[in-house]
Amino acid sequence: MSTGTVLATDPHVVSCTLAPRFEAVRTAREFTRRSLEAWGLGEIFDDVALVASELVTNALRHALGQSEPSRVPVQGVPQPTVETLPIRISLVHRAPQVVCAVSDPSSTGPIAREADFVAESGRGLHLVDSFSRSWGWHPLAGAGKVVWALFDAHTELPVPEQLSNSGRHRRSA
Repeated sequence: MSTGTVLATDPHVVSCTLAPRFEAVRTAREFTRRSLEAWGLGEIFDDVALVASELVTNALRHALGQSEPSRVPVQGVPQPTVETLPIRISLVHRAPQVVCAVSDPSSTGPIAREADFVAESGRGLHLVDSFSRSWGWHPLAGAGKVVWALFDAHTELPVPEQLSNSGRHRRSA
């Protein structure tokens, strides 16, 4: 059962509105897979899907005021109606890059916590930083924010001589 509504007016800009339930994370991954495959960019799916999952999970946990996303409304926290679904994932492909952006109703920016190696959570933004080329966030007009991550979508691997010694180190494929 899908929990999202896909919107597309430009073939290189696609969005999916997500229901405020834990299934939204799976829907975001499926949406990401379908979109990247349609663009012929299946090779970057793993990185983009991981980041999309983290950003949607953060939106569900923090923007909606829930410690864990669930189907059951949290008492005292107003739940959005179907007409005003508050979380949206968007993917933009402008060669040679892909942007994954997640918008939510909170105006509070994301804060990367100190990594606690025994904690079961709290590493999401560290993963976003590790698997994307860059990331950031911007407030939206009125209320809300968008958190975005940028990925390189090269169809050919660069020749080793073209790589510089500066910048982030990437894992080998």
